[in-house]
Amino acid sequence: MRYTTLTLLAASIAGVSVANAQDLGLKAPAQDGPIAILHATVHPIEGPEIADGVVWFSDGVISHVGKASEWEDIKSRARFAKPPREIDASGLHVYPGLFGPLTQQGLNEIQAVPATIDTSEVGAVTPEVRATVAVNPDSTVIPVTRANGVLLAGVFPEGGIIAGRCGVIRMDAWTRPEMTVRDDSGVVLRWPNMRPINAWWNNRSDEEQQKEIKANLDAIAKVFDTAKAYADAKAADANAPTDLRWEAMKSLFAKDNAEPLFVFADDMDQINAAVTFCADRGVRCVLVGGRDADRCAPLLKEHNVSVLVRGTFVMPRRDDAPYDDGYTLPKRLFDAGIPFAIAGGDETAHERNLPYAAAMAAAHGLPQDAAIRAITLGPAELLGVADHYGSLKDGKSATLIITTGNPLEITTHVKQAFIDGREISLDNKQEELAKKYRERYRQTGDLKEPGVR
Repeated sequence: MRYTTLTLLAASIAGVSVANAQDLGLKAPAQDGPIAILHATVHPIEGPEIADGVVWFSDGVISHVGKASEWEDIKSRARFAKPPREIDASGLHVYPGLFGPLTQQGLNEIQAVPATIDTSEVGAVTPEVRATVAVNPDSTVIPVTRANGVLLAGVFPEGGIIAGRCGVIRMDAWTRPEMTVRDDSGVVLRWPNMRPINAWWNNRSDEEQQKEIKANLDAIAKVFDTAKAYADAKAADANAPTDLRWEAMKSLFAKDNAEPLFVFADDMDQINAAVTFCADRGVRCVLVGGRDADRCAPLLKEHNVSVLVRGTFVMPRRDDAPYDDGYTLPKRLFDAGIPFAIAGGDETAHERNLPYAAAMAAAHGLPQDAAIRAITLGPAELLGVADHYGSLKDGKSATLIITTGNPLEITTHVKQAFIDGREISLDNKQEELAKKYRERYRQTGDLKEPGVR
């Protein structure tokens, strides 16, 4: 009886937590007229910064990026259906919206409440699973994240050997379909360890671990052999029976514009084995993590492998590694000429700290332009949406932020944000709680308000 009561109580608490973990703010309406941001320092990413610049966009698409002095001439020649809205951004900066490439935004609400976590599927091989299908557009984590300029996110499934397919979402929409930018950016594979682990917490013998490693590698080979055979059969006969599991992997073997395989691998042995495996099967590989990627630079460059760095606030991997081993990985990849993007590497609730992961890399030698690119255009390229997002360019989506300075600086504030031309509210639960408790200090005049902004 006592067990039943506790179980019901826990379920009730979880239910209340889920109900309360909903963003009650309104979503932004579609852009209803041309907007011109004037006199800001514009950072296009794909070109040099423009002092005293203009970014003009209409219907969610950038029409022109250039000098503010051009605007009057543009206005005189353009036939606007309604007068453009002009935003004076003197002294401010315009950047593309920041892009968190490796997240569980909308999939993970409260880590202590399992009912709010939907990051993995049952089973070891589930390539048919799409992470974007499970995203909750009313997550309270999303407004907190976008308040710091993160307007796009790659959402990755977890669990098993082949966890499913990752996708890209915009950080404001009424429904999941409206939120989805791309629901299939590639298949996610977790490469097994290649050698036994000898640590105090591991009591399994080397022989047991070797058997497991071989079994995992054999399982991966069998999955890909079956998927390739299915793809070949479908190419030969479009009316052949459809299997959703192998249908989801068919795009990996396409001759043109093949989707990538996102392989989680850190150790040199894992990276060498994974990249060789992909090369042998003609699969395009993107490493996720890649802590030893710079040690495998010739192999990665030979096969055009990119790296999604899983955060920089990490401990050194080896006892004899320098203290800044994780901080300098992006710089080492940059020097080796390996394309990369930087993820926040933190818990879902702290994805707003994405720019500071790139800032740590910049503080340890990565050029600032490359650091900004690693959280804007770099992720867009890896996740297959660079034709619309990631930089400020004529014809691209008007997904951008207006800031008081460089977003890598913790003192910088985001003043305004636009996703596909829609002006997004920067209000969020944390700001409301701050207002609430400041008011408490104002009402109790005998208490001094703490020094918070």
